Amino acid sequence: MQAKPTPPYESYQVVDSKNINLRASLLPYLNRWPWYVVSLVLTLAGAYVYLLFKQPIYRSELSLLLQDEKKGNVQANPLKELDVYTSKKAVENEIEVLTSSSLMGQVVDALQLQTKYYHQTSFGKREIFQESPVTVLAEKPKNALYKKPLELSFVNEKQVNIDGKIYPLNTSIQLPTGQIRVLTRQAVNAQTEPLIVQLLPRNAAIKGYLGNMKAEATSKTSSVVHLKLEDAVPEKADAILNNLAKAYNDRTLADKNRVATQTIQLIEDRLRAVSGDLSNVEKRVERYKSARSITDLGTQAATFLESTQQNDNQLNQVNIQLATLNDLQKFISTQSDEQGLTPATIGLNDPVLLGQLDKLSQLQLQRQQLSQTTTDANPMIKGMDDQIRSTRQNISQNVQTMKTMLLNSQKQYEQKNARLENSIRDIPQQERLLIDITRQQSIKNNLYNYLLQKREEMAVAFAASVPENYTIDAAESGAMPVKPVGVVIYALFGLIGFLVPTAAIASKGVLNGRVMRRVDVEGVTRVPILGEVMKKREKDQLVIAQHSKSIIAEQIRSIRTNLHLRRGGMDESHVLLFTSSISGEGKSFISMNLGASLALMKQPTVILEMDMRMPRIHQVFDVQNDIGISDYLNEEASLEEIIKPVPGYPNYFVIPSGPLPSNPSELLSGPRLPQLLQELRERFSYIIVDAPPVGIVTDAQLVSPMADATLFVIRHNVTPKTALKELDVLHRERRFNNLNIILNGVAGGESYHYNYKNSYSYK
Repeated sequence: MQAKPTPPYESYQVVDSKNINLRASLLPYLNRWPWYVVSLVLTLAGAYVYLLFKQPIYRSELSLLLQDEKKGNVQANPLKELDVYTSKKAVENEIEVLTSSSLMGQVVDALQLQTKYYHQTSFGKREIFQESPVTVLAEKPKNALYKKPLELSFVNEKQVNIDGKIYPLNTSIQLPTGQIRVLTRQAVNAQTEPLIVQLLPRNAAIKGYLGNMKAEATSKTSSVVHLKLEDAVPEKADAILNNLAKAYNDRTLADKNRVATQTIQLIEDRLRAVSGDLSNVEKRVERYKSARSITDLGTQAATFLESTQQNDNQLNQVNIQLATLNDLQKFISTQSDEQGLTPATIGLNDPVLLGQLDKLSQLQLQRQQLSQTTTDANPMIKGMDDQIRSTRQNISQNVQTMKTMLLNSQKQYEQKNARLENSIRDIPQQERLLIDITRQQSIKNNLYNYLLQKREEMAVAFAASVPENYTIDAAESGAMPVKPVGVVIYALFGLIGFLVPTAAIASKGVLNGRVMRRVDVEGVTRVPILGEVMKKREKDQLVIAQHSKSIIAEQIRSIRTNLHLRRGGMDESHVLLFTSSISGEGKSFISMNLGASLALMKQPTVILEMDMRMPRIHQVFDVQNDIGISDYLNEEASLEEIIKPVPGYPNYFVIPSGPLPSNPSELLSGPRLPQLLQELRERFSYIIVDAPPVGIVTDAQLVSPMADATLFVIRHNVTPKTALKELDVLHRERRFNNLNIILNGVAGGESYHYNYKNSYSYK
């Protein structure tokens, strides 16, 4: 027998998957707010403990002014008037020198930074610097000495306990890991606080401090270098920066003094040679006058002598320049490895040649400074070598040109001297010989005075040599540590405290394959949701009573109202099929309470315990299950024999399942089931069929053609999400008439339509 035709029913539900309810998405996190409170308390407490045990790091800063002519920061230097060599620096190159391993190595050696000293405190070990009562030196270390710190405690003023063994102070100590020496800085005794000593390899110490230091120019147009160093001990950071600036200034001054010393030595050698020549000439004059009793020369002789002297002076200048050019040419051709030497330029006044020599000296000094921080294979070194070779070639060409010109001048002066000598031949031989000797004396004397003047100039420059750089602000550490920053640490730990429960909840939602929210249903299937039932806290299975005001009772009444609105004919009997995807989703609970709610409206209602595999309804209603549906379908009982009233609920009846058959599906497929429903339609307004889950057996699908509406129960945290896709397939294939969903077990706050606490009332 087929069910009565029902009016066309086309369910419609609008689902916007791109605009999932924000409140529903945040609800799992909001409901677990205690997790966040506990997590934040724990992580912030962890941040507090971390800050207690983490040694703070301080930053020391120093400003150093470099005399860089390229950027206009050179002070007025009176030594420029003496034409003394003045260096020019590039700030970028000087920063490389300041951060070089060689310079930091001098500081490490001077301050003995290869050893770190610690005191043990309640919050871990803390580094100290000058407070250490002893100095530990590694005399013959082994690699194992650097791997493990040494624990020092003092037995008395002469003995120290190192890793459990007693050794004397101020003498060499042979440890299994190497030979060390412990020197006392101040008096020690048994009450002196123990130390933890960490020895470092020299290269490791240098790299460690360079890694914590930064050097940068304050701007592109400035030659002020800003040095920053971070260390656990602010006093040590200050001492390192101050000593680094001092070592840099000392190196710069040493370079200047070396150039001046070499120049003075060259002048001294020349003076000794000229002094010997001058002494010989003066002795010849003395012997000549004494031998010939000469006291005065005539006016003519004086005139010729004056002319000859002028010509000789000019010839002397030419000879000096030629000699200087020869020395310069020899210097340029032979100098290859003596970087930083400056050739003598006595008597030369050609600005082009002097500029080239100055450029060569600058390039050599820059290469020497750069070689201290890098190797000869560096492209910068090779490029600078190319510039030096090019400059030398230009100097050689210029020297050759000047020599040609000076040789021509020398020839002219010599020809003039020959003419003067022809004129002097008329003078008596004695006077002529005296003039010749006197002329040689004058030449040597002028040359000697010239070299003396240059020597004095260089001596003054050497004595007045001062560093070209000076410290603007000495190293000074801040009062507050730069690491760790308390606000940042608390923020990071707080973020972790927020992310941990969030990740736990999110991972739980991702890994959980069960329906947790209404949006999980709406996002997969278009089957309309008829109503929601909150998670039940009471143990009673029947929550519908005459005057019940619980939330679940009102939700059942709301489902009842929605059924009335969707019902086709109000005077016709209505068959409602209840099913689900798996067992335990609460379909029997909802079907029993919905039937009770309909019965309270004085609508004759009967519920069929059609789940003949796991029947439960007869137990809730406390009725006998000795005879029931299985007997009727086997034609062993009549309708009157199997129908039983529900105690306490007028108009409410139940048909138990009866003895469990071995072939429930075959019984439901027989002709007796349509006959049973037809007879019930004639007597009851509502027939509720509690069928087995569709995901387990096919019983519900066998009954579905005879039902006017199907209520599919989905329970939060029970129904698998995969079942929703199967439900949507059943809906599209129209396997069930008027298929609707009832959400069961909705957690408090997740319902879209209710905001009750425990009951409601109207005022």
